[in-house]
Amino acid sequence: MECFLYQIELNAWKSVMQMHFPAAGIMAGTSRHDREMAVNAKKQLSVCTDPVESLRLQCLARGSSGIKGLGRTFKIMDDDNNRTLDMKEFIKGLNDYGVLIEKEEAVAMFQRFDRDNSGFIDFDEFLLTLRPPMSNARKEVITQAFRKLDKTNDGVITIEDLRGVYNVKYHPKYQNGEWTEEQVFLKFLDSFDSPYDKDGQVTKEEFLNYYCGVSASIDSDVYFILMMKNAWKL
Repeated sequence: MECFLYQIELNAWKSVMQMHFPAAGIMAGTSRHDREMAVNAKKQLSVCTDPVESLRLQCLARGSSGIKGLGRTFKIMDDDNNRTLDMKEFIKGLNDYGVLIEKEEAVAMFQRFDRDNSGFIDFDEFLLTLRPPMSNARKEVITQAFRKLDKTNDGVITIEDLRGVYNVKYHPKYQNGEWTEEQVFLKFLDSFDSPYDKDGQVTKEEFLNYYCGVSASIDSDVYFILMMKNAWKL
């Protein structure tokens, strides 16, 4: 019975995907999952007392791209590209992203991650901790999907990678002449990109961060893996 219900829900999910991307049957996530996750995160926020969990919930309240968007904000601030932030940069990044947090809590959070008391934190490690926990099985299927899209094996998904995977000719906006092939590809990549820093490419880290958000809205490993395999034809 449970598997039957999963299949019904999966079919509904696939219908939504095909409406947006009928050629490839691909969609980055579902708006329904995002809405449910946002509602649940906001409810939990009202009773949350842990600063790190509160930050995680504030990100998830923004949908699947929430944690990835915070990572992008930190990346923009990392002028010397050393993947670290001092306390001033950390607090500014939280403020720029619109995170509601008292300065004292932000300082305490920073100190919690500055394990060697160097005055800096590794924001990759910080974001890794911030991600909702995922089973190894979920991580593996996400990695498989990324590898399939990354045709050039350079660790980044670009328009050139999509040309061999995604046929745009059935997309309604391509058919009516509203969008070019490149615009369809860019719209697809935007699903994974931060709204504040769209660069037309997706790294493995961004892909994983996005699906961590999707994963947080799906309780069952079986359903999540089935969803990914059907979406990406794995």
